[in-house]
Amino acid sequence: MEATRLRALLARAPGLTAEHVRALFALTGGECNFNGGAAYPYAQVGMPPAAQAFLSAPDESALSADLRWIASSGAQLLLCTDTGYPPQLAEIRDAPAALFVLGAVAALHSPQLAMVGSRNPTPAGRKTARDFAAALTTAGLTITSGLAVGVDAASHEGALRADGLTIAVFGTGLDMVYPSENAKLAARIRERGALVSEFPPRTAPARLNFPRRNRIISGLSYGTLVVEAAHRSGSLITARLAGEQGRDVFAIPGSIHNPLSRGCHKLIREGAVLVESPADVLSELRIALPVQRLTSTATPAGSGTVLDKEYEMLLDALGFEPATIDVLVERTGLPGESIASMLLILELDGCVAALPGGRYDRIP
Repeated sequence: MEATRLRALLARAPGLTAEHVRALFALTGGECNFNGGAAYPYAQVGMPPAAQAFLSAPDESALSADLRWIASSGAQLLLCTDTGYPPQLAEIRDAPAALFVLGAVAALHSPQLAMVGSRNPTPAGRKTARDFAAALTTAGLTITSGLAVGVDAASHEGALRADGLTIAVFGTGLDMVYPSENAKLAARIRERGALVSEFPPRTAPARLNFPRRNRIISGLSYGTLVVEAAHRSGSLITARLAGEQGRDVFAIPGSIHNPLSRGCHKLIREGAVLVESPADVLSELRIALPVQRLTSTATPAGSGTVLDKEYEMLLDALGFEPATIDVLVERTGLPGESIASMLLILELDGCVAALPGGRYDRIP
């Protein structure tokens, strides 16, 4: 059977894993003899009934469309038995049978750290993700995430800004970008790393796809870093999967008043490594990097500005938790009009960010 069609056939078989394919090839003497016929010993390798049915009577129309897309897009289709298949991912229990890749397959073999978090992070959380990703790519790590809005996108952007490698794992086929607003970011990632999916072309977003996508994010990586996450965040699924896969789990703590810190605090209580700087991650992973290279990629916003006493007092009163102007009036004794004006200047300087509900948040 022609090699690309074989891969497309196995990639589209529902519920098929790398373990099934390896066992099937061991029984049948390898892919050269595989023809998808009903006489094959599918049941002997524990293959799901849906996969058996598809391989016995493939959807030729869907396969033809897949092959046309592969040829026109320049995508590569890796089978779990190929040397290009990422060895770190191959170790997990339910590794995908095949991977569609746009970009550099070699990036999948690089040492990776997964970074995940809230889709609606605070400005400080977004900046933390960018700064950590930039610093960690400087250390030689590839940043792997899911291209979602929020922390995922910020992590990819931080890696790109530092000229590092980054990988985006899709919960759809690679012929569509979800969410669509990250299409330009996806194009940049393809140029500076890789776009990856186990789902064949024309697979639309579906709720069940994303937990499956998450096991690939964690499976590709040495560890998973959670930046901000609510108590029931999907990011905690990725962290749980990382732990089950025997990978390190890292979490950045936050304010006890910030609901987006609760997921990270939960992970820390359960044994995740508490992280305050990129050096903490590198130390746990036993990766060395001079301290000056870490700090140079994560300069605090507004660090070049010398603030007068009243501005420093206002920032101290704001602390690192969102507050309204009324609260700041109470804490500082300054007039509300003066505080509003000062906050605008601090916002323009990148020291604070305006939030919904008339609140302001300090950017670390």
